[in-house]
Amino acid sequence: MTWTETLRTGWAAIRSHGLRSTLTVLGILIGIAAVILTVGLGLGTQKDVSEQISSLGSNLLIVTPGSSTDSDGMRGGFGSAATLTRSDAQALASEVNTPDVAGVAPEKSTSLAVETSETNWTTTVVGTTPEWLDVRSRELSSGEFFTADDDAEAAAVVVLGSQTATELFGSTDVVGQVVTIADTPFTVVGVLASEGAAASADLDDLAVIPLTTAAEQVVGGSSRSSVSTIYVQAASADQLAAAYQETETTLLNLHSITDADSADFSINSQDSLVSTATAVYRTLTVLLTGIAGLSLLVGGIGVMNIMLVSVTERTREIGLRKALGAPPWAIRRQFLVEATVLGLAGGLLGAALGIVSARVLPDLLDTSIVVSGAAVAGSVVVAMGIGLVFGVYPATRAARLAPIDALRSE
Repeated sequence: MTWTETLRTGWAAIRSHGLRSTLTVLGILIGIAAVILTVGLGLGTQKDVSEQISSLGSNLLIVTPGSSTDSDGMRGGFGSAATLTRSDAQALASEVNTPDVAGVAPEKSTSLAVETSETNWTTTVVGTTPEWLDVRSRELSSGEFFTADDDAEAAAVVVLGSQTATELFGSTDVVGQVVTIADTPFTVVGVLASEGAAASADLDDLAVIPLTTAAEQVVGGSSRSSVSTIYVQAASADQLAAAYQETETTLLNLHSITDADSADFSINSQDSLVSTATAVYRTLTVLLTGIAGLSLLVGGIGVMNIMLVSVTERTREIGLRKALGAPPWAIRRQFLVEATVLGLAGGLLGAALGIVSARVLPDLLDTSIVVSGAAVAGSVVVAMGIGLVFGVYPATRAARLAPIDALRSE
């Protein structure tokens, strides 16, 4: 029997039991689609997390203060102490101290109400320097950012995030408008381009003012010279590790600390954040893919079941073929081809369903699903392999039937 005859006969046998074959294919189809979507969801989530972290700025180090301890001995978390100052940021901006650093932007953030003559909105008020725009990789949709002179003179100017501007004025066309922060009138000089939400904050809901203005007119008090965060931008991705070492060494020297384990600050890099998030989502993806793979196992058992039933129903046909001279390998090949066709059909249809779903579901779930070509190709190959592997036993059983016993079968 030639391959063409084998394929034709196998296809005819599958079509003669259409409903049963369809249900078998459906089991494999669901498993393949589930694997493709699970892998795609994992890759999409990793992509979203990487983009959110990257939105903080490129090649970025984030320096935060250490913890504080109150009079009752209660220890606050990292960031609760006032151990970082603007002087620290100025030292980190020195090419002598940190030759691999391209930019430094200190931040002094607090949540305050921003008022207009008609309404108010509580947002994050960020006091910083003009370098903030480049270090944080932000852009303006209108107006301009404040200058070094504005910072030096403690000018009452503010740059609003797009959402903050919309909440206060109903639009982002607000350059020249006046808002009140901590009883001080501020003139809006610019509006930031929309960036969306990061892992911990809405990047469009903020008001940015000069650091000196924040210290003298908004925050005040004994902690006016401290900053809540210092963003350090490395000159390139390759220089991020060097910038990390230079930043740590400079701050340790400034704070007269000899043991890095006793540092009153912490430094986080985007690489560490991305690596941690990616590791978590990779583990989750593997777990979910394993669960989806169970449905493939069920589909494989379905293939074996239908092939065993087929062998039982076609016992007389097998006996007749053997009596006419068909060798065992021809019988075995016949049933293996049928099982492989079922697996291939389930794999192709499952891949198609997975790809279509990956295009539709992101709009419904508000998340990214990245279709992996390797996952699609691998799933189809696995589907064929399932058909082949789970078809071996029924095919072998059919090939071992004795012609006389098969012809006697009712």
